[in-house]
Amino acid sequence: MSDAVSAAAPRPRFKRVMGLFDVTLFTVCAILVIDTLAASAAIGASALSWWVITFVLFFIPYGLITAELGAAYPGEGGIQHWIRRAFGDRWAARTTWYYWVNVALWMPSGYILLAGLIAQITGIEMSLWSKIAIGVGATWLTVLIGVTSLSTAKWVPNLGAVIKAAIMLLIGGAGIYVLATRGPANDLSWPKLIPQWGAGLAFLPVIVYNFMGFELVSGAGEEMRNPSRDVPIAVITAGLLISAFYLLATFGILVALPVKDIGLIEGLLDTLRSLLAGAPGLNVIITVIGVGAVFTILANLVTWSMGANRAAQAAAADGELPAVFGLLHKSNQTPIGAYILTGVVSTLVIVAYGLFARSAEDLFWSLFAFSSVIFLLPYLVLFPAFLRLRARDAATPRPYRVPGGAVGAGVMAVVCTLFILQAILFFLWVPGVAVDWSKTGPILAGVALILTLGELVIGVMKANRRGAPPRAPR
Repeated sequence: MSDAVSAAAPRPRFKRVMGLFDVTLFTVCAILVIDTLAASAAIGASALSWWVITFVLFFIPYGLITAELGAAYPGEGGIQHWIRRAFGDRWAARTTWYYWVNVALWMPSGYILLAGLIAQITGIEMSLWSKIAIGVGATWLTVLIGVTSLSTAKWVPNLGAVIKAAIMLLIGGAGIYVLATRGPANDLSWPKLIPQWGAGLAFLPVIVYNFMGFELVSGAGEEMRNPSRDVPIAVITAGLLISAFYLLATFGILVALPVKDIGLIEGLLDTLRSLLAGAPGLNVIITVIGVGAVFTILANLVTWSMGANRAAQAAAADGELPAVFGLLHKSNQTPIGAYILTGVVSTLVIVAYGLFARSAEDLFWSLFAFSSVIFLLPYLVLFPAFLRLRARDAATPRPYRVPGGAVGAGVMAVVCTLFILQAILFFLWVPGVAVDWSKTGPILAGVALILTLGELVIGVMKANRRGAPPRAPR
């Protein structure tokens, strides 16, 4: 390994290879996800209203907050860098641990979906363990892409963003055509569009989840050419595009399939078959789109692993996480140590969950809910960190500022925090529905294990730093 990697210096110098175009497409690819579209559409017609409500009350404020932070504090590490400046090493280590480990835990659920799509496209009947084998292979392909140079690897999220947008435009456009010619598969009348409490709330946190990721590109803050200018522009541009694509695609799914027939794994291709029924060469079209969808899942995991592993590398460089996270590829300056650990954890998790899951769909939802709870925890610190930096670091230039002054910033941060809290709660329990401890119990146990392991790692690192001079904020 000595020929391939080097221990990360506290302040490595990175090549600035990402321009505005790259930052925008990276953000679109990070947030725009196809793999959970079916889950959000499973709410029913009211999903369209929930998208709009979440966009106005959460997505816009969240985007504006991360735009200010990314422009004012463009250091490598993104969320780790911001929280360290606001609350110090311990909270930075804690949130970075959650941020990093989430990707390793989420990767299995994403790749179980990928394997399911491959089975649909090829028509091959796959066992659960065959799908797990594909998931493990895709995990290590992600690691391989991630340790290549960013100037090369960035084209995976760039292309992924374009393909995602094309698929969602196709679903939405076909949905409009089918609505006009055949009518919808679900009642889309105004009473049905009104948000309602009920079993559908189990999927409501998926909408919040689908809007997360504005801060991710700032993990490569020192690899952007002009982050102070590009981050706010990219956030605003990507946010508008993402919202339109999500609404169009959800609408298309609801026009195509009755809610009861929307599958978490098969939902995408089933939707396309219904919308494009009767089109010449339908099977070829579905195969091509399916291959594109498979690539977008890979691109999504590649994108998130890029941001999360860079945050972990920055935390290791600051002495907050073990030094293995800080190992950099000598020539590519990519976080090879964090990537290898991601691959190992993802492999172990997907195999372990495979021993208990009754089906691929059970495995997908269990892994997704488990990783999502972990994933949302850093945001409970991010928004308070924003307010603290606003109050205590007013001297730092802010090329972009959240509008509304101190009051506007405070209201936005509080509302965003409340949205995160409700999403965590609804992943575990839906009001009015009895708790299914066979599913909720393992999720809680897994979350408790990850939190405990993180505190042990942080405690060891703190003991190792005792007596060392404090590091200056970047």
